[in-house]
Amino acid sequence: MTKKQRYDAVLQWFEQNMPIAESELVFHNEYELLVAVMLSAQCTDKRVNMVTPKLFEQYPTPQALAQASEQEIFQIIRSISYPNAKAKHLKGMAEKLISDYQGQVPNTVEALQTLPGVGRKTANVVCAVAWNQPTMAVDTHIFRVSERIGLTTHSKNPLQTEKQLIQYIPQHLIPKAHHWLLLHGRYICQARKPKCEQCGIKEWCASAEE
Repeated sequence: MTKKQRYDAVLQWFEQNMPIAESELVFHNEYELLVAVMLSAQCTDKRVNMVTPKLFEQYPTPQALAQASEQEIFQIIRSISYPNAKAKHLKGMAEKLISDYQGQVPNTVEALQTLPGVGRKTANVVCAVAWNQPTMAVDTHIFRVSERIGLTTHSKNPLQTEKQLIQYIPQHLIPKAHHWLLLHGRYICQARKPKCEQCGIKEWCASAEE
């Protein structure tokens, strides 16, 4: 099986069996999405969704968040992983949105990465989810699953995985493919004990062939 054949088969299966694939984070606009994605780093979406309602109620805009103290933000997000750093980054992000972007979330990966606490993965997620751009965010699930299935080979870091994936996935499918692979890794192709008996793509999986 060639790599292209594997991609074609896997993507076709996902298209047929998971036509709707969306973020599990709860948000209502680009600002809320950016905040939620920043909080989700090394934390579950479920935990983030428990915290953000109160955060958005108290700080519904970048202007409101920028006026909050780091300690006030910390008190709301304290159950999230790395709350001190994230409180600092959220305040800094809001301040920069106001000073540099008229309070609007920028819609390019490059501009998003100028915001405190926003790396390439977060920027890619926001661009894909908010504006359906062909950006592939690579988290631990996607990094693991792509290599295990055989969509990527010998990736040493997320950027290498990202470049291999976007080389083979049609541009219009990239935003959805991010969710396909993420959710597959979260619920089926789990790290310690993959549920191969429940896997719909195992006949094209490189690890299953071994």
